[in-house]
Amino acid sequence: MAVITEIPTVMDKLKSSGNALASVVVAVLVDFRKAHRSWGWMRLVAGPSAWRAVPGLLSAKVMGSGHNGGFTLRPSATHQGLLCRFEDTDSALDFLHSEQVRAYRERARECWAGVLAITSARGLWDQQSWGPSDAPSQQISQAWQQRLPPAPTHAPLAVITRASIHPAKAAAFWRYAPAAQASLDQAEGCQLAMGLGEAPLLRQCTFSLWQDEAAMHRYAREGAHQIASQAAWRHGFFSESLFVHLRVLRMAGQWRAQSFGNSLGWSELAHG
Repeated sequence: MAVITEIPTVMDKLKSSGNALASVVVAVLVDFRKAHRSWGWMRLVAGPSAWRAVPGLLSAKVMGSGHNGGFTLRPSATHQGLLCRFEDTDSALDFLHSEQVRAYRERARECWAGVLAITSARGLWDQQSWGPSDAPSQQISQAWQQRLPPAPTHAPLAVITRASIHPAKAAAFWRYAPAAQASLDQAEGCQLAMGLGEAPLLRQCTFSLWQDEAAMHRYAREGAHQIASQAAWRHGFFSESLFVHLRVLRMAGQWRAQSFGNSLGWSELAHG
């Protein structure tokens, strides 16, 4: 599975609903050990129904990925991602310390997770808009503050992009993928990027982590990515799309052999 991310100049043309609820986002990225590929596959089959009883959960997406976690048509047998919205940070932290998430971590070769505040969002996902995280949703209770290590002093920024692609325009959309992928792999200031998908070819998503806003905008507005995004808008590739800017509140884990600390206070971290 794969995706070409959208740039802010395109998404600024989309209107977001005034009925969006304030929330925080949890992202969990996993590269399963080969011995646990079948377990991971069953999580994809179960989908978000497995999370319905989670307190404070507003929405959940369980997604596959491309080869090596990238943006290719070749699917990965081991890479997966969860994107969830929660009413508040305490609920998000409860989830990330739950037995459900621990089960992912115990089966992972590598795993990264974060709690993120939404700073801006344009567009829709399943006809729902995402509202910015307000102060109450970001507040951490005294009980959690006592359990957690200090938050990072310079937290990275994150971007989520997703799109539903018109079936008749899928081939045209995918012609732009290789060049955009190569430019993202080489983008200065990109600390982490993963291609995700709800459904092969047609319902795609990206999650990326950036050292600062300047690096994020440089990639979005230059080269192959800008060409791909302009083509998507000009030719109407998407029936629905969403572009979200976020700020990392807490994170933990390792991805592609890079450590991202442990401000989530996990008792142990997945590693190869």
